[in-house]
Amino acid sequence: MKIGLFYGSSTCYTEMAAEKIQAHFGSDTLDIFNIKDTPIAHCHQYDIIIFGISTWDYGELQEDWESHWEQVGELQLEGKIVALYGMGDQIGYTDWFQDALGLLHEALQVTGAYIIGQWPNQGYEFAKSKALTEDKSHFVGLALDEDNQYMLSDERIATWCQQLQNELDDILSS
Repeated sequence: MKIGLFYGSSTCYTEMAAEKIQAHFGSDTLDIFNIKDTPIAHCHQYDIIIFGISTWDYGELQEDWESHWEQVGELQLEGKIVALYGMGDQIGYTDWFQDALGLLHEALQVTGAYIIGQWPNQGYEFAKSKALTEDKSHFVGLALDEDNQYMLSDERIATWCQQLQNELDDILSS
C-alpha cells in the first residue's frame, strides 16, 4: 500500500525529517507532499497517511498548516490509518513543546482517522505539552527536537518507522 506524507516546513527541518522517513519506507512506497504546494485533501488518495507539523513560538502552528487549518477538520479519513510527527524546541519553549502536534491530533480525532505511532516521552526535558496522551506517558506521534537533540533524530526516526511498520503489519494482517 502506498503511504502519503504531508508536511509543512518553514526552516526545512520538517521536510528533512519527511525525507528521512521516506528513506526508511522507500520512495516507491511513500510519497512526500509539502502542503504549501499540495492541497491537504490530496491525502484522501492514500489509505495510510503521515502528517508532519512543527510548533512555532508559544504553541503556534507552522505557517503553512495555519493557512490551511480549516481544511484539516473537513477531511474525511474514515478507514484511513494516520501517523503524526512533530518538531519542537523543548528548552526554548518548554511550556509549549510539541503543542502543534497535539493540536493536529485533536483536529484529526473528528475525521474518523485511526491514529497510530504514539511515541514515549522519555528522554525529553519540557514542562508542558498538548501532544501528550491522556495518561501522559507518550506523545501522540514522534517528537523531534532539532534545536536541542538533533543528534538523536536519526535514531528516533528509524525506531519510529520500524514501530509504524510493525503496527501496520498487525493492522493489515488482522
